[in-house]
Amino acid sequence: MEIWINPACSKCRSAISLLDAEGADYTVRRYLEDVPSADEIREVLTRLGLEPWDITRTQEAAAKELGLRDWSRDEASRDRWITALTEHPKLIQRPIITADDGTAVVGRTDEAVRDALSR
Repeated sequence: MEIWINPACSKCRSAISLLDAEGADYTVRRYLEDVPSADEIREVLTRLGLEPWDITRTQEAAAKELGLRDWSRDEASRDRWITALTEHPKLIQRPIITADDGTAVVGRTDEAVRDALSR
């Protein structure tokens, strides 16, 4: 199990606390420092069953500067979104937990973190 976090994020700290309380075996990835590649983002999207726009923090300053709200959300635009996430990792929703069964969850709630633990 791996968890992508921003240590400054309260949701990330909460997820880590819950994982620790449950005695989970996991690896922390500080994704702002260890930026995921486009292929890693594609893999996580597949595991999540989501599209890149589904895990994009559209309220971030970089999102506004890029005008993401106006970008198309279709297959033809998918790589453009993934490139934006690799070039501006702060746009990636957090925390993302890759579960042992090959799936992943966005662990913004205790319920989602527990769901990852049960997989």
